[in-house]
Amino acid sequence: MSNPFLTGNYGPVEDETTAFDLPVEGRIPDELAGRLLRIGPNPVRSPGEKHHWFSGNGLVHGVKLQGGKALWYRSRFVRDDEVCDARGWPRTQGPRFSPFSGGVANTNVISHAGRTFAIVEAGGNPVELDEELETLGYSDFSGTLPGPFSAHPKRDPDTGELHATGYFPGWDHLQYVVVGTDGVVCRTVDIPVDGHPMIHDCGITENHFIVFDFPVLFDPKMVEQGYSLPYRWHADRAARVGLLRRDDVSSAVVWHEVEPCFVFHPMNAYEDDEGQVILDVVRHPKLFDAEHLEVDQRDQTLERWRIDTRGGRVSEDRLCDRPQEFPRHDERRIGKPYRYGYCGSSDREGLFGGLLKHDLNTGRATHRDEGPSRSFQEAVFVPCSDEADEDDGWLLAYVHDAGRNAADVVILHAQDFLGEPVARIELPTRVPWGFHGNWVPDT
Repeated sequence: MSNPFLTGNYGPVEDETTAFDLPVEGRIPDELAGRLLRIGPNPVRSPGEKHHWFSGNGLVHGVKLQGGKALWYRSRFVRDDEVCDARGWPRTQGPRFSPFSGGVANTNVISHAGRTFAIVEAGGNPVELDEELETLGYSDFSGTLPGPFSAHPKRDPDTGELHATGYFPGWDHLQYVVVGTDGVVCRTVDIPVDGHPMIHDCGITENHFIVFDFPVLFDPKMVEQGYSLPYRWHADRAARVGLLRRDDVSSAVVWHEVEPCFVFHPMNAYEDDEGQVILDVVRHPKLFDAEHLEVDQRDQTLERWRIDTRGGRVSEDRLCDRPQEFPRHDERRIGKPYRYGYCGSSDREGLFGGLLKHDLNTGRATHRDEGPSRSFQEAVFVPCSDEADEDDGWLLAYVHDAGRNAADVVILHAQDFLGEPVARIELPTRVPWGFHGNWVPDT
């Protein structure tokens, strides 16, 4: 059986690409000055039949916008050990959390404290990149990161700090990590757990850090069997969400049980007027249960969980039953009440298809579909200005065009979600299905 993660737009591209003065249809807003970055797995060598999409070498993509023009597109391998050995490059220097880590960083690319990092969960250190996406070296935030980092830190819009959950299959605990605006870790808290769960993301509210613990656990037998991603669903394991007080991290995490499921990504979280924590998530009923090489996932839904901080079971309500993933919103509203969210619609190839816009006040979900040959990757929201209202901004996304087997970058105004794009930028190559990215303004 051929591996589905090595075919179609899951399949890797062989070479790095540099292109200048990209063709543009429409007009790029002058306010968009910066880099649209994205990253995903791209195996540099042919992997085995038990290769999983999540474990490929990192390939980072970037489009530079300035003065209404698309100045360049670059793709660059994150230079982990396997990439360097395969290409005959010197191995990348810098601290490693685990001496057994090959250094793969393939899941997210962020900017913090004026630096750019490719990041991953479960043991890999952040990898610093330069402005043009070349690898500079591994980082432990100036010697202050005591363990693994995360693929999904949350930036507090009021303080600028990053909040994350670190985990590693050799640990009997998770670690809450806070990175200050100076790029130095300023707080860590160990959180005991058993079973070595996969922890992809986290959440914050004004007063709480939100910890996930779901029944997808490390399975050492899968390592012996040659699986590149040794995690498996455990039906006898409870699913729960933990709340840790941000103002009293010496207190214990308070756990709240939910119906068995797995959550990769919350859309957002906040506290209501009664002090309940409202947590909006994309919920998978199961993950890695029977078929480990899952591609065609069509059963994940957008849910709202209400967590009473005084105790009791979590109230769970469905917001939208369309299959969807990769939720984003206006990140000025992280940890705060919000109205609008944007998801990828999982209606074509695996997790990818059109886009969904959610009005959480009215319950309306609007579906943008550009036809069967065009599939969006995760969209990023960029406000028109620092003072702009929520939803007054642009959605930027890499789009796979199957007709020409290459990618575009599409810019929409969020308030004209179904209208013609503000601009469409043509890229010279494919951008394989990947995970996450962000807008990094020049300022």
